[in-house]
This record gives sequence, C-alpha cells and structure tokens, in this order.
Amino acid sequence: MDNNFTLDLADEAATLGFGAAIAKVIAPNLTIYLHGDLGAGKTTFARGLIHGLGFVGKVKSPTYTLVEPYEVMLNQAKLLTLYHFDLYRFNDEEEWEAAGFRDYFNPTSVCLIEWPEKAAHSLPTADIDISFNIKGDGREVSVLAHTPHGEQCLKKLQQSILKCSND
Repeated sequence: MDNNFTLDLADEAATLGFGAAIAKVIAPNLTIYLHGDLGAGKTTFARGLIHGLGFVGKVKSPTYTLVEPYEVMLNQAKLLTLYHFDLYRFNDEEEWEAAGFRDYFNPTSVCLIEWPEKAAHSLPTADIDISFNIKGDGREVSVLAHTPHGEQCLKKLQQSILKCSND
C-alpha cells in the first residue's frame, strides 16, 4: 500500500461520505491538514468526518471562532476531542502562539486544520495532508501520509475503500 492516493468525489454527498470513511479509521493524537481554495470542500469533508464519529448536532464552520471542539466516543470506549481549526483569517503566524492552540494537540485529540499554511512554522507536522481541488462539478482529493501514524490510518482507509468497491 502507498502512503498516498487520489480520489474523485462527484458531489457534496461523496465529500461527506469520504469524511465519514476517514472517521472509521481515525486514531487519537492525529493531525490532519486540509488544503484547497475557498469552496473546495474542506469544511464539508470535516462535517462528514465529525458526523461519522457519531457527533449529533450542527457542525459549524470555525471561520470566525478559529476553532470548534467536538467530543465523541471513539470505539464506545475512549473520549476523543476533535478540534476543527480554520486559520483563513490569520494575518500573522504569531496569532497561533498567542491563542494557545498548541495545547489542543495531545494524545486524546484529533486536530483538523484548514488553511495550515497560515501558521506553517508553528504547527506540528501533519500526519495526513488532504488536498481538495475543484474538478468540474466534483472534487479531486489527494491524500498523503507524512508519519507512521498517518500511514497506519491511510492503510486502513485504503483497505476499507477496496473492500467497499469489491462488495
């Protein structure tokens, strides 16, 4: 299995479904960067992932709040806090440090970060990078693992996708 792959997502429902698929293989202490232009599907993906983890309720875009926390039970046994960051409005990388966001990265959390390039030198290394590119009415999604932890999640995801396509 490779540490990267590309998928074509036909529409918003497919983007939500991809987020839900990632939710099935997610593990604590994971950092995921989300790349793409405005409207490319980053927040839609995050909504699919968060709902896929079992969160019931509205998933808000953190564009103005910068971060939204979601507490879910992982595997009916462990409490997991997913932090969804949107750094689009950052003007200076020092805002990351001033906000105290470093404390959100811990062994019981997953951090999804939209616009990570706005704080590139302050952020921890991404376990997984997901890039969304507009392609007609759909999206092309490129997924890349940077760490053994990220590779493990991607391997499970690829196996899950292969299983679904064979069923």
